[in-house]
Amino acid sequence: MKTRIVVFILISCFVSCQKNNSEIITLGFEKDLFPEGFAIDKQSGKIFLNSLNNNKIVTSNLDGSNPLNFIEHNQYGCLSGFGMTVKGDTLYALSNSLTKKDNRSVLLLLNVKSHQLIDSYTIDDANFIYLNDLAVSSNNEIFITDSESTRIYSIQRPNKKIEVFLDSEEIAHSNGITISDDNKYLYLASTKGIRIIDIKAKKILNTANKQLSGIDGLKFYKNNLLGIVNVWDNNSPKNGFFKYYLNEQGIAILRSEKIISFGKEFKIPTTFDIFNDNIYFIINTQIDNFSETTNQVLDASKLEPYRLMKFKIPH
Repeated sequence: MKTRIVVFILISCFVSCQKNNSEIITLGFEKDLFPEGFAIDKQSGKIFLNSLNNNKIVTSNLDGSNPLNFIEHNQYGCLSGFGMTVKGDTLYALSNSLTKKDNRSVLLLLNVKSHQLIDSYTIDDANFIYLNDLAVSSNNEIFITDSESTRIYSIQRPNKKIEVFLDSEEIAHSNGITISDDNKYLYLASTKGIRIIDIKAKKILNTANKQLSGIDGLKFYKNNLLGIVNVWDNNSPKNGFFKYYLNEQGIAILRSEKIISFGKEFKIPTTFDIFNDNIYFIINTQIDNFSETTNQVLDASKLEPYRLMKFKIPH
């Protein structure tokens, strides 16, 4: 049964140092999902989680009720799940084979109401491809990061062709990706920090800053950026949920602010979504208890229910 716990967390990094209301919702899915991707359908209020382990996508209501499979194991060619997003009536879901041998990457477009396949894209490459996250523009152009290369891919729907949008060492091993509301700029979470790209010119606008590296999920929100940093050792003070302030033009990062500190209860949060000015993300993906080499759970006795955090975004 779903349980709900309301907790009040004092976040020391807030300028006001005030207490902020944060809700934790325990989800009723199986414990061995290891969800890398998370998305919300803003129309229905349903959430979607994928699975590194079970090659499927699950869904429930935003309060955790009515958990069920959205697509089944390996349905439509689904592999280990990575970045997801919902735009309109479509769930865009990336997945990869985890081994380097016979590597494959798949993008599925799924109708959020009918659960039916709209379209799919597959990359089979002799090189190791690891499609990680994606962003969709208002004119239905899809941008995809590859965390194993220096490339960003694009698809202009309804075309079936996957093209290399940009290939540069300056965006090597990009993870999270998001797009400005006016579709002018892409923001990439790379090993060289957040990179800002002029889409029309295909030009990187800002200089590298490794102090802004280690970001997983990344979102554009009210002319600023939000991101999860989780690559450091567990309980490191460097981990947390950050707000990155952009200049008025959206082409430079002025400063960053930690808005949530990750304590021991946070077990590798990855991606997130935004709904009604609240952040939602799984605080305990437990990905460190799953081997991508063997596709096996390392210690089943340590598995625990997944917990969804709802947190009001500070102004």
